[in-house]
Amino acid sequence: MVLKRMDNVGIVVEELGGAIDFFRELGLELEGRAVIEGEWAGRVTGLGNQHVEIAMMRTPDGHSRLELSRFLTPPVVADHRNAPVNSLGYLRVMFTVDDIDETLERLRARGAQLVGEVVKYNDAYQLCYIRGPEGLLIGLAQELS
Repeated sequence: MVLKRMDNVGIVVEELGGAIDFFRELGLELEGRAVIEGEWAGRVTGLGNQHVEIAMMRTPDGHSRLELSRFLTPPVVADHRNAPVNSLGYLRVMFTVDDIDETLERLRARGAQLVGEVVKYNDAYQLCYIRGPEGLLIGLAQELS
């Protein structure tokens, strides 16, 4: 069997509405919201009886998705929101944007903070990391070609 695609990246948040608004401002589209609960879901995740609100966000090209989840039960058990870039595990998601400066300006109005600085890589990209809602680490890249 051949891998068909990466379906989505999941991020757990405490406040779903603010995260949706932030990623909409970045340019993702809300594909849908749902409540996932019950024994069947717990069999998939290994968490038992769970109750989770999710929002599926889609990139404008339709190829990538970001699943935002707010766990009501069981409670969240770990917090990676202040982890530095060199921490183990899944850490950040990166998006390519048309204009990194304009994107930063819009996202700063929603609380985003630049982690380091905007840098140029080999005349190919401008890159930066920001902290978004709830301290989520997000990479931004602008192609310079």
